Amino acid sequence: MREEDQLQQPLTPEELMQELRFKATELLLREEWQESVKVYTQFINLCQDQISVKSHQNHPDPDLLTKLQKSLCLALSNRAEALSRLRDLTGALKDCDQALKIESTHFKSLVCKGKILLSLNRYSMALDCFKTAVLDPQASGNLETLNGYVQKCKKLEFQSRTGAFDLSDWILSGFRGKSPELAEYTGPVQIKRSELSGRGLFATKNIDAGTLLLVTKAIATERGILSSEDSGENARLVMWKNFVDKVVDSATKCERTLHLISTLSSGEDEDKLESPEMSLFRPEAEEIGELNEKVDKVKILNVLDVNSLVEDSVSAKVLGRNSDYYGVGLWVLASFINHSCNPNARRLHVGDHVLVHASRDVKAGEEITFAYFDVLSPLSKRNEMSKTWGFHCSCKRCKFEEEMCSKQEMKEIEIGLERGIDVGSAIFRLEEGMRRWMVRGRGKGYMRASFWAAYFEAYGSEKSVTRWGRRIPAVDIVVDSVAEAVGCDERLLKVFMQAFRGNGVSLVDMEKSLKLGRGVHGKVVKKQQALRSLLDSGTHDA
Repeated sequence: MREEDQLQQPLTPEELMQELRFKATELLLREEWQESVKVYTQFINLCQDQISVKSHQNHPDPDLLTKLQKSLCLALSNRAEALSRLRDLTGALKDCDQALKIESTHFKSLVCKGKILLSLNRYSMALDCFKTAVLDPQASGNLETLNGYVQKCKKLEFQSRTGAFDLSDWILSGFRGKSPELAEYTGPVQIKRSELSGRGLFATKNIDAGTLLLVTKAIATERGILSSEDSGENARLVMWKNFVDKVVDSATKCERTLHLISTLSSGEDEDKLESPEMSLFRPEAEEIGELNEKVDKVKILNVLDVNSLVEDSVSAKVLGRNSDYYGVGLWVLASFINHSCNPNARRLHVGDHVLVHASRDVKAGEEITFAYFDVLSPLSKRNEMSKTWGFHCSCKRCKFEEEMCSKQEMKEIEIGLERGIDVGSAIFRLEEGMRRWMVRGRGKGYMRASFWAAYFEAYGSEKSVTRWGRRIPAVDIVVDSVAEAVGCDERLLKVFMQAFRGNGVSLVDMEKSLKLGRGVHGKVVKKQQALRSLLDSGTHDA
């Protein structure tokens, strides 16, 4: 046989496997994830074929089969690592499970699976993986890292189970370093049909102001600094495209993500959509079986048009370094929260997480709602703003004010304020009118919220306060009634705190300010010193 023919002879399966293993390992070390997946797939297929062939021989070699099984186990584990780096978590998890079927305590597969489960917020299962991995002799060189994962899983599992979050230390540090690691949490809420629009989120028990309702991590976010109006608009368009691409990519790589997105409305046939079970949104939700759903980019785009949230909004506060950025994201469970002009919830943005809490007391069965726009505005302006959102608000407050605004005196007060009459005079007429019309309870809060700009100006002017004195209600009375009607707001805090700052603050006033603060920032700020820090910054920024 000629030398050229010898050189052209095909490689034996063993030789080809050796070559593929070497090439795949090199690509993995160079962090060329996509290429390493391709080569590992070739190796895995060949290895599985060889195991099948060898095991069906008349006298199979047990040592050779064991060797092939170990090679297959390691290759699956390495491919899982590469797939997880590419955020193909579904594929990575399947590879880990296959590897662990071959060797149930395979160290590398356990660690890889633990990391994937942790990123999927399945804390208990991730903890089991890391606990088993710690017992392996190979763990000795990585014991500190593995114990770190164990402690992290325990902490997040506790948060997820109890809703016990505390951002105090991070706030007191001046938001230094990375934002705190947070678990996903679902509190006393459920999804049902809404009288406001389609489906909504409802309280399953009585809830105090400041109580945490849910914590959820974004499917994807996109952030950027907007400089001027023109470039800002262009930047928004670029950010939106990047954001859509991220969501599509996440849905393509994770079946659970695709399924969660599929529960959201695309703006059509809302009445035909089912209300998903809350168990779907809990971190330890059971694994979803094989889905027949395909990624439909047009449908996802429609879903994002209806459900994406902007971080810097009237019902939200961004904590930490994100506050310098314009940000948009998709938080699935929070997307079920409808608008109301008498909202009862606010949200904090911390890193990629959103924390939703009650901004006033909520009764069992009451719908959880956000303010999509500024609700400390008259009905006419709110109607204009709701049009830009593509809906007409028919909440209790709007219905109440439609009746009130039909009164001639109400029209005169509104026109007078537009023409610049004395705000104290306008407030006096409004308060006298409500007394004559026998407006009580939340009705007073609704009306005062509608004319908040006038109250804000009056209480901020020493001249108005001196001139009108007791003929207009005290600051704390107005703030309390507005907060009870439309939830707490930083502007209410600002007026309340500035009114008492010069005269010294009593214990009663301090307690009231802390209660308002919990309505704005939630009970996730446990230490009073941290809450006061936020209150002080809020009164300067509001």
